[in-house]
Amino acid sequence: MDGVPWDQKELSVGQLAERSGVAVSALHFYERQQLITSRRTSGNQRRYRRDTLRRIALIRVAQRVGIPLADIRAALAELPDGRTPNREDWARLARRWRAELDERIHRLTQLRDEFADCVGCGCLSLDRCVLANPYDRLSDHGPGPRRVLES
Repeated sequence: MDGVPWDQKELSVGQLAERSGVAVSALHFYERQQLITSRRTSGNQRRYRRDTLRRIALIRVAQRVGIPLADIRAALAELPDGRTPNREDWARLARRWRAELDERIHRLTQLRDEFADCVGCGCLSLDRCVLANPYDRLSDHGPGPRRVLES
């Protein structure tokens, strides 16, 4: 960030956008969605605490892995307002998502590794389906790709 000292406690919206890599319009959206907050100067300009950069980093990464904004907002709401969140605050937030992320990783790995094989959906279009799901017997266990859903 050109001209912004490392020890500057507050950033303008332009400085925050430049350092976070997020467009100003996205920052305004995040603020409307109550994901980040700012204060207004006497000239009605937004000023963000420097720790907002970490909140934005979390928002961006969480969105990339498909966590809904409502879940991100709920997690961020658990962080302290009156002080910069510390390591324990962030660790508590990370633990909140651990099981969900582990499940997502498992499902993504399944999609990557198993979908080229029979998934038990009933299509019987792959040569492996005859062995893995003869006569579509997996339909007795319910609808959908039974081999993937049941693992």
